[in-house]
Amino acid sequence: MDMTFHQALNINQLTPAIMQWFDSPLGGELIEVEQQLLEQVLPTLFGYHLLQIGVDSRRPMFAASPVPHRILLGPSLELGMEKRSIVASNSELPVQSDSMDVVLLHHALDFAENPHQVLREAARVLRPGGHMVILGFNPASLWGIARYLRRRKQVPWSAHFIRHGRLQDWLGLLELTEVRTLSGLYMPPFESLRRRQRSAWLRALAQRAPAHSGAALLVVARKDVPGMTPLRTPWRRKLISLPVIEPKPTARGHMREQRRKLCK
Repeated sequence: MDMTFHQALNINQLTPAIMQWFDSPLGGELIEVEQQLLEQVLPTLFGYHLLQIGVDSRRPMFAASPVPHRILLGPSLELGMEKRSIVASNSELPVQSDSMDVVLLHHALDFAENPHQVLREAARVLRPGGHMVILGFNPASLWGIARYLRRRKQVPWSAHFIRHGRLQDWLGLLELTEVRTLSGLYMPPFESLRRRQRSAWLRALAQRAPAHSGAALLVVARKDVPGMTPLRTPWRRKLISLPVIEPKPTARGHMREQRRKLCK
């Protein structure tokens, strides 16, 4: 299976450009749509520990999660980071295996030198039965079409834009089962707000497409391990009645009973 990409990315060099683009009006609209997608998914995923693996250390995306212990892992030390943050490489996570209930990948595959290695590490730290949430750019969208017309050395067009089918193959190899898919943001990626508003007919056309055709693609997968027995409804124990042996009356008890009758 082909896991190579034509363009190698260096996340340390791209990080300033990525953060600058997320701060732009177009990047801000993408983040807003992604938050709305996560609000449909994260409240249904429970546990004790959540790990977000991202490319912008300032931007937590787990506000809608009920998980109490949430950690953000990013590539660089930045002002405004979450208190519980880790600065590390996405391809070598300093996290114990099988320790996370939810792992959120926010464009971590799009800007990785080796996306499959990043996905493998995320699967390693996810506990059996836990859920992985992947957010990335969708090549089957107006943004994917525009990418072929743009300079791919610029963010976000330098991202990998991984196909949904390829991602499904990778998840299967790592014993992850896709359980839900969502997409959003159907407008074309014009920097000008006026141009985006004038292209409403393109947005309406993309929304009517049969497949997931939004610029942001969200995939939820569950870690299924062979031989793991699912929890069943507790069985009801049947109580067996045993015969009760009544004690025989003693001589002292017999005399006490006789006195009680005489006193009546």
